[in-house]
Amino acid sequence: MGGLTVSTEDPTPRRTRVIIAEDSVLLRSGMARLLEDAGVEVVASVGDADALITEVDAHPDVDLCLVDIRMPPTYSEEGIQAAVKIRETHPEVAVLLLSQHVVDRYAADLLGAGAFKVGYLLKDRVADIEEFMTVLRRVADGGAAIDPEVVTQLLSRNRDRSLERLTPRETEVLEVMAEGLNNAGIADRLTITERAVEKHIRSIFLKLDLGQDDHDHRRVLAVLRYLRGSTRN
Repeated sequence: MGGLTVSTEDPTPRRTRVIIAEDSVLLRSGMARLLEDAGVEVVASVGDADALITEVDAHPDVDLCLVDIRMPPTYSEEGIQAAVKIRETHPEVAVLLLSQHVVDRYAADLLGAGAFKVGYLLKDRVADIEEFMTVLRRVADGGAAIDPEVVTQLLSRNRDRSLERLTPRETEVLEVMAEGLNNAGIADRLTITERAVEKHIRSIFLKLDLGQDDHDHRRVLAVLRYLRGSTRN
């Protein structure tokens, strides 16, 4: 009589593991509660950049760091500096930056340091829990996400003449692409077909003279051109 075979594998999927770095105790506690309620494991919660680096070194298997751009002691660039260091020393760890206001240089620097597993959101976006969790999981899973308001302000400041070649619809496609959406997401946002999105993206690559590199690499280059345009002559 055959014995019963029992699987030793854990059927419960592994929870996303996050470290929070935010100097405001109230906001830090609120985000920790929000994430835990959404099924995310908060590995550590700290109030400054040095403590963040220490916790990432202690938990290299963490999935994502949720980082305030401005933290003690100077409240200037500690958060972004810590984020860049984490991306250099622990490239498998995703970073989602939070900022009170649009600071466009950070958006370009963030993507320039690595176009995957990175995100930049305004803190107001946290209030929309469903949207916030969607972005957090997208970044943790290897994607990129830039706040729509950041993208909009960058577009208004843009001085890259090559972008003037784009049609209004192509500009809209590039704007949504910069938020980290794939072709299906772009099509849904703009209420057009995926085939139309593909056509617009091919035209964008051509007009921005992005060569014949692989498709994903050219998407990154297009977004970088878009984000860095405000500093070009």
